[in-house]
Amino acid sequence: MRILLFEDYSTLHTLLAKGLRELGHQVTLVGNGNMFHDLPRDIDIRRSDGPFSGIRHMARMLSLLPRFTGYDIVQLINPDCFGLKAEREYFFYDFLRRHNRKMVVGAFGCDWYWVDDGLHHKTFRYGDFYIGNQMRNDAAAQQFIHEYVNTAKGDYCRYVMEDADRIPTCLYEYQACYAHYFPEKSEYIPLPIEIENDTPTHLFDGKRLRFFIGIDKARSQYKGTDIMLSALEHIAAKHPDSCDIIKVENLSYADYQQSMNSSDVMLDQLYSYTPSMNSLLAMSKGIIVVGGGEPEQYDLIHETSLRPIINVEPTYESVCAQLEWLITHPQKINQLKADSISYVKKHHDYKQIALSYEAMYQSLLQQSERR
Repeated sequence: MRILLFEDYSTLHTLLAKGLRELGHQVTLVGNGNMFHDLPRDIDIRRSDGPFSGIRHMARMLSLLPRFTGYDIVQLINPDCFGLKAEREYFFYDFLRRHNRKMVVGAFGCDWYWVDDGLHHKTFRYGDFYIGNQMRNDAAAQQFIHEYVNTAKGDYCRYVMEDADRIPTCLYEYQACYAHYFPEKSEYIPLPIEIENDTPTHLFDGKRLRFFIGIDKARSQYKGTDIMLSALEHIAAKHPDSCDIIKVENLSYADYQQSMNSSDVMLDQLYSYTPSMNSLLAMSKGIIVVGGGEPEQYDLIHETSLRPIINVEPTYESVCAQLEWLITHPQKINQLKADSISYVKKHHDYKQIALSYEAMYQSLLQQSERR
């Protein structure tokens, strides 16, 4: 198959491309590198700064159109992935639809349906927009509401998702959300991870636990790393001889990986039910994750025994309690490290994930042939 993957925000498409190529498919990855993360791509559509940047980007996208035709599958990371105003993105989506066989659009992040579900269905006990019955008022959550509710961007998002041939979801939360809107088109496929070793990159010495936390300054409150960092600093002050903190901010993807390698525990995604791409990357290195590991996500993947994630409720007190537990149970650390690697190998190996996407794509193409 010829496959065009459009944009990447977390290495999902990067690793999917790697797996699909190893299966013998011809894959082209288009992207802007996701700002400071500088993710790999075959065709660069990074938008430049300065006067008339929008016009220059529009011209660049138009010049690339001949390279975006003749594919069996086009998969977008998100409906809004061309880097343009919504009114102009219709043209590019419609062009891709006309000049390729099947359109797949990922439910891999925020879009109109995610916002609408969060505001009106309240599927989750806590999440991006509510904690219990209390609405979140942090800037990032409010920004998403302003972006998608009663806006041209929201209308465009619905247009794309209603038209798409299939909607893969990568987390329990997205699958639960999209089941309300597209139960027949949505399909859960886990995030892909490349497992480099069967042993942890850093073995716990039995004395000092090394805690890692990555800060994205623009989204710290939204992701909950502000609360997690505060709890971590409190526990570190309480146990100064038992732990160290590795804190990084706004690193490239390569530097981020390198920085986490010497840690034992990673704190990530306070408001998530599910381990994110960063969490799974850490787990693949034998790093214990404190974050999202709710029973619902284990149930989705039918995992009854291998549960290495240190799950936290979205409160300062919950994070403190779990960090305290880790520090006071050093005998558990190396087993949790080994279980973390086993979990990722079992559920997220990029080769297995590529096979799942291959099966989904082939099913779509076969449906067309039968008509």
